[in-house]
Amino acid sequence: MNMNTAKDEIAYFMRRLYQQGLTTTSGGNLSVRLPGNKILLTPSASDKGRMKGSEIGVMDMDGKILSKFKPSIESSMHLMIYKVRPDVNAVVHAHPVVASTFAATDAEINCRLLAESYAILGKPAYAPYLLMGTKELAETVSKTAKSANCIIMRNHGVLTVGKSLLEAFDRLEVLETCAKMTLLSNSFFRGKTKLLDRNSLEDIDVLMGR
Repeated sequence: MNMNTAKDEIAYFMRRLYQQGLTTTSGGNLSVRLPGNKILLTPSASDKGRMKGSEIGVMDMDGKILSKFKPSIESSMHLMIYKVRPDVNAVVHAHPVVASTFAATDAEINCRLLAESYAILGKPAYAPYLLMGTKELAETVSKTAKSANCIIMRNHGVLTVGKSLLEAFDRLEVLETCAKMTLLSNSFFRGKTKLLDRNSLEDIDVLMGR
């Protein structure tokens, strides 16, 4: 994928996040790592619902800006994740309503309700609240990302990673669906919910190569 095509893909997925109610006009950020360790990143203070590929900026792994744009406040968080996860080529950070509601509580999203949820998400990790855009947040989230592909950032939002932008987006979408199912099962089917047992989870782990 060349750079212009990758920029168009990032803009497309950001519009898709907005259209599906998974983030707000000013919230969320996406990035993709290209060969040569160039990072494409969504800009700050832009309309997420109308984003175009021409707005996507370019940085290097040291944070040097290589094109004319104002990088997202969370650019350091993206860069630090790429440094600790060489297998990751895309990062999606957004504020889906239900998953973010769990981020604002001590409750956890239950990924043992459906086999698909556990297969795609594994077990999400939880990162403590730290001020947005800070070095401390970037360090904490990147450390958490060493052992998880889905991170619920307390009182902030959620973040997913993947080998591709599609994989990272899929994980965020499934996480929001899983959060909705957890809320429904806890509210209406308490005591009647059937969870995947340990053997079933282990079988899925083997299937997914984990």
